[in-house]
Amino acid sequence: MTQLTHHTETASQTGGPFVHIGLAPLQAGFEIFQNNFGNVLVKPDTQGERIAIEGQVFDGSGTPLRDVLIELWQADAEGHYAHPADPQPSTFRGFGRTGADFDSGVYRFETIKPGSVGGQAPHLCLVLFARGINIGLHTRLYFSDEAAANAKDAVLSGIEWEVRRKTLVAQREQRGSEVVYRFDIRVQSHDPAQETVFFDI
Repeated sequence: MTQLTHHTETASQTGGPFVHIGLAPLQAGFEIFQNNFGNVLVKPDTQGERIAIEGQVFDGSGTPLRDVLIELWQADAEGHYAHPADPQPSTFRGFGRTGADFDSGVYRFETIKPGSVGGQAPHLCLVLFARGINIGLHTRLYFSDEAAANAKDAVLSGIEWEVRRKTLVAQREQRGSEVVYRFDIRVQSHDPAQETVFFDI
């Protein structure tokens, strides 16, 4: 009779702790590239309502991830992307990349509020990378002050667990003259209703 031996699963390969050096070197303290992607998407002549996006990314224990890297892609204020497939390609690049602040775990983007795209509610597309994540996690950010549009959005309303739809809605805050949307992301949670919805893309 053959005896089965229990073996520990081999660790998988992930982005590792040095992913920032290659993808966001300035934030990691390295001046490698002449042009860098950053967290400020706006220029002085960018049209649209100036907003900031802030939040933290939490693991299953409720601990903020400090090595997370987030990429953002969005349309301009008129609902057009900087992409040749768009019927009216935008001059607004609409792409940003940032890591979380190592001390606080807070990430931040400075951008504009996007317009509606193809009948969808205004939204941002986000991708997360970090140690322990083998494939980038794709999610969306919707806006709390767009309730009517959110209710009609096919992607948001298509989420089967209705209670989890709120995990994709950022809350608007007025901080003096600045508009900030708070968007915390929970990669895992003991309460499934609090776990952020991710998309298989």
